[in-house]
Amino acid sequence: MIFAAIADIHGNHAALEAVLKDIETLGIADIVNLGDCFSGPLEAGRTADILVSRDIATVRGNHDRALIDRPFEMMGDWERPAHMQLSSDHFSWLQALPFDLVFKDVAYCCHGSPRDDLDYWLETLHPDGFLHLRPLPEIEAFAADINQPLMLCGHTHIARTVQLSDGRLIVNPGSVGCPGWKDDEPFYHQVEAGHPLASYAVLEDTPYGWQVSFRQVRYDSAAMGELARANGMPRLGKAIASGWLG
Repeated sequence: MIFAAIADIHGNHAALEAVLKDIETLGIADIVNLGDCFSGPLEAGRTADILVSRDIATVRGNHDRALIDRPFEMMGDWERPAHMQLSSDHFSWLQALPFDLVFKDVAYCCHGSPRDDLDYWLETLHPDGFLHLRPLPEIEAFAADINQPLMLCGHTHIARTVQLSDGRLIVNPGSVGCPGWKDDEPFYHQVEAGHPLASYAVLEDTPYGWQVSFRQVRYDSAAMGELARANGMPRLGKAIASGWLG
């Protein structure tokens, strides 16, 4: 069995198209999407048209939730520009997304952690403002009630694989469309991928267990970075174009 995992597209339709083309080139038919599909200053509507037209198993991310659980005037600066581009069909699709799901009976899928879509499952936040690998006992505590051999999450945009003491794997495929971000809560912190490529993962069941291959795909990231800058988010634009917030 082989399938692809994508996450954190954030309205970057150009990156999504490049990733889907790469997946098709590899001959892979099955895809799971770990959420945060549209929010950001890019092309939410075009991204939604792509995703809604495809039968891709998808979980709801925190930014997907923020597009449907509050009035427009209470939305953040990532949600407002996306919200204005989405149609009623797009919102119906968002409303139907589950918090989590089990993919093909082998992979538990969520956005943040099994407990909360805002959790950093594989990383912990330090006062230096960066995310670091979480201690293994803490990672395993989140997985205590999960029986699948493979677990998939997104949210941090950091491509990473962690093997648990019992041999099971937790995989974050990285971000399709947003290689750098920042947050001010609970205090300022940031993530920078260091490259502008669109990231995803390929999961393959082998005689020795699940094998993870991270893919990083070239696309016109400069154009999407310029669009973010033109829409009032220059630091995000720099991150999309370069992988660095600057």
